[in-house]
Amino acid sequence: MRIVIRGVSVIRRPEEGVIPKADVVIEGRRYAAVVEGGGASGDFDRVIEGEGRLLVPGFVNAHTHLAMTLFRGLADDLPLMRWLEEKIWPAERKLTAEDVYWFSLLGLAEMIRSGTTAFIDMYFFMEEVAQAVEEAGLRALLSYGIIAPTEDRIEPELKKAEAFARAWDGKADGRIRAALSPHAPYTCGPEVWREAVKLARELKVPIHTHLAETKEEVERFRAQHGRSPAQWLEELGVFSVPVIAAHCVHLTEKDMEILAAHAASAVHCPTSNAKLACGIAPVTEMLASGVNVALGTDGAGSAGDLDMVEEMRLAALLAKLKTWDPEALPASEALALATCRGAQALGQGRELGTIEEGRRADGVLVALDRVHMCPGHNPLGDLVYAAHGADVVGVFVDGRPLFLDGELFTLDEEKVIAECRKRARRFR
Repeated sequence: MRIVIRGVSVIRRPEEGVIPKADVVIEGRRYAAVVEGGGASGDFDRVIEGEGRLLVPGFVNAHTHLAMTLFRGLADDLPLMRWLEEKIWPAERKLTAEDVYWFSLLGLAEMIRSGTTAFIDMYFFMEEVAQAVEEAGLRALLSYGIIAPTEDRIEPELKKAEAFARAWDGKADGRIRAALSPHAPYTCGPEVWREAVKLARELKVPIHTHLAETKEEVERFRAQHGRSPAQWLEELGVFSVPVIAAHCVHLTEKDMEILAAHAASAVHCPTSNAKLACGIAPVTEMLASGVNVALGTDGAGSAGDLDMVEEMRLAALLAKLKTWDPEALPASEALALATCRGAQALGQGRELGTIEEGRRADGVLVALDRVHMCPGHNPLGDLVYAAHGADVVGVFVDGRPLFLDGELFTLDEEKVIAECRKRARRFR
């Protein structure tokens, strides 16, 4: 399949700004050419008109719990531990595999419509999540969330995680990769972490976890262990394998040095952390320390939605507010968090995250002709500070259109919404 997007504005890399007009050629699963000024020649199977649109690299949602779309609006305006212990964990005990499958499809439809092309997820019933991803056509790094606070839970939890990773890593034409996910330092003891590291080395997969999300969590951990969660993980050898650490709100300078030294990725989840009053992650400090910082929504149960455009704007605004510096995290850096830095966290920084010849053709078309995008002095700045997820008009993964001009090609959206509304009644 040979596709050309004609006369489109393009952001090849966030730091390069906007090419006002180009023809972008896709051959098979990869970008074949970006012809500045237009004029791409040859025969094409499909021609997409790009005038009045901006093509950007696909957004990478680097931390979420996809099926938690089920819990959207179920437990608002609570602190994290009450939210978990009083509302979410009791509700999760009622989950079935079919629930997870359908609410994963709901989340996938939402993510496609707002420009996410790849995501990193941990949850339960991950075989159903993977099946939904395969059908929807997105790219994902998936893992079973290991929670083993007592000794009797260790072996069965690790076995579930291993079985999923062995079964699904590399499936869906390589779009699905696997990870191992001990939930957090406060829900998994040292034996779990040591075994997870051994298994990650054997399977050649990363570890995805939660780290330093709340002040209370970190203070309690320090009181029990005499060190920060990041320092404790380093002593256990966890950072000897690739690590994706979600939240990272309450890190010390030493913690940041640890993440940077081991090339770990931190995932900033501004909306979720704001709603749960966890705090504002030290994004500019982490970047200055050499940490790769990506961007995520967290689950819709805490974030409300899965809109990466919204996350970019809030990340930029909160960084300025936290540092009292309007130049902190400018629009180009916020876009980098959502694209190329997310691709790096995904472990695919050489394949994804930019629009360049030879790279995988994951891309997003954003409408520039909306009233809130006028007059268009700076389309990159408008993308971060003015756009909405609903301004996405096209999504491609591996060169395959998943969504274009209002039509979702891989999912029956009406059927998914109806089924999810019916299933949600059991949880009220």
